Amino acid sequence: MTEANGGKGRSGSVQSIERAFGLLEMMADAGGMMGLSQLAAASGLPLPTIHRLVRTLVDLGYLRQEPSRQYVLGPRLIRLGESSSNMLSVWARPHLARLVDEFGESANMAMLDGDQIVYLAQVQSRHSMRMFTEVGRRVLPHCTAVGKAILARLPEPEVRELLRRTGMPKHTQTTITDVDAFMAQLHRAQQDGYATDEGEQELGVRCVAVAVPDAPSRLAMSISGPAGRMTEDLVEHAVPSLTQAAKAFSEDLR
Repeated sequence: MTEANGGKGRSGSVQSIERAFGLLEMMADAGGMMGLSQLAAASGLPLPTIHRLVRTLVDLGYLRQEPSRQYVLGPRLIRLGESSSNMLSVWARPHLARLVDEFGESANMAMLDGDQIVYLAQVQSRHSMRMFTEVGRRVLPHCTAVGKAILARLPEPEVRELLRRTGMPKHTQTTITDVDAFMAQLHRAQQDGYATDEGEQELGVRCVAVAVPDAPSRLAMSISGPAGRMTEDLVEHAVPSLTQAAKAFSEDLR
């Protein structure tokens, strides 16, 4: 990348803005903390350019310098993230509502946030007996269909490291707590294109989920309900509709 054309990048984009956002995304992918030399090596940009961009981001509150002289993502990004999550919920609801109309069970959208799954959007079933997972709830990914659908798309070493950190606690008698058994489920989810939760987070609740493809975050959509109503026939018919809803939502995000 060069500073030619008065700071303009490809297709008329403003190169400095493109680079600044590139640095923020790079830091997010690296866990939120990097030093100047790491940023320069990872981006391929000259150190003076990195220093100038980082100082601007610090002044704006999007980065913060630690006593170690490493840089971390700053608090102003929290407000942007909250607004972005709210908009994801707004855009997802029509797709979830169509799933509820078609199958009668609750439909959800969730995201992998760090080591946890957070539910961002939900349209509840009209049945009196239904799933009561609320928007904003955080759970561990190993015991949810949405978590499995998302983890199935990640490299196996990354998944194993996440499971090592979380410890895979047992919530019900069907919760999978063995890493190798869990990886086998993820391999099956990769082949089938969907994942299930057989009462592994909440006793008596069954869930089927698919990942949202080509999304800027690690997202998945699911249909959940009492195991007695979430029959094999319903799951079989729900997977194509879920897959279509996830693809349509992904297109909305472009």
